[in-house]
Amino acid sequence: MSNNKQLQVARKALPVPDKELVKRAQTGNDDAFEELVRRYERKVYNIAYRMMGNPQDASEALQDAFLRAYRFLGKFEFKSSFYTWLYRIATNVCLTKLRKRKGPVVMSLDEPVGTEGDMQFEVPDHKYSPEKMYEQREMAEALHKAVEALAPDYRSVVVLRDLEGLSNEEVSKILNLSVPAVKSRLHRGRLVLREKLAGYL
Repeated sequence: MSNNKQLQVARKALPVPDKELVKRAQTGNDDAFEELVRRYERKVYNIAYRMMGNPQDASEALQDAFLRAYRFLGKFEFKSSFYTWLYRIATNVCLTKLRKRKGPVVMSLDEPVGTEGDMQFEVPDHKYSPEKMYEQREMAEALHKAVEALAPDYRSVVVLRDLEGLSNEEVSKILNLSVPAVKSRLHRGRLVLREKLAGYL
């Protein structure tokens, strides 16, 4: 046997598809569900943070969303992707909390949101002068506040479509709206944001 045949590099195993993990979790495999949590907890946290406006409420919404997902996973029928179903749960949790919320909301503007590949509010360019970077930070803070000031129904569409980068079709499935309704809410939400950010644009 030649050396070439003896030296074989093991191929890296392909990740298990969501669908297979869901099937395993539905049969009681908690390791499979934990893998789903690892895959999507950052994304769900991003949505929750942008919807709720502060890390404490976002963390609570994150926990509630995965608890509900675990509880109702047996009813998942694979009519949509798992992440669409999960995002729907997370968004509904946030909307419920927002509608029950009373009083002003305190928002941490320094909380990191997103990981590599996520769209973020502020991406500093270090070639800019300190004055330019200060302007960017002011813009980021204004954007945070403007999104937070949106009505929950508009905020959910703007967060999912513009900040998370989902398509109109995906947002419609998550929010259980028609695509025209998504476009209408998105348009109105963007108009409100433009008006609030007029001084920065």
